[in-house]
Amino acid sequence: MAKWLGLAAGGIFGTFARYFLSGTVYRVWGSSFPFGTLVVNLLGCFAIGFLAVLAEEKFLLGPNARIFLMIGFCGAFTTFSTFILETANLTKDGEVFYALMNILVSVIVGFFVFRLGVMLARVI
Repeated sequence: MAKWLGLAAGGIFGTFARYFLSGTVYRVWGSSFPFGTLVVNLLGCFAIGFLAVLAEEKFLLGPNARIFLMIGFCGAFTTFSTFILETANLTKDGEVFYALMNILVSVIVGFFVFRLGVMLARVI
């Protein structure tokens, strides 16, 4: 039960953090470029990289803290950070081809699937 509560609490905090940070960035820098999303994604990448080392190399984060911070908070803050962590783990494991495929498929196919969803919604 503690894992579920930690996951939910982390998700709530991550969602609010994303909303307030991206909104603040858009108010300061404007909306001519997706600066808010960019800042959130880059900060999320930094955070999950930092937390991964604390958890996996320094053993400073236990399982519940990891669920709260890495899965709950970072997952709700930005899934882009998880995408980067998983791609980095592939390269760390020597799976450079899979890492590149993950990047290409996620970005290129993701864009086309997005467009497919847009077209389908317009037909309905």
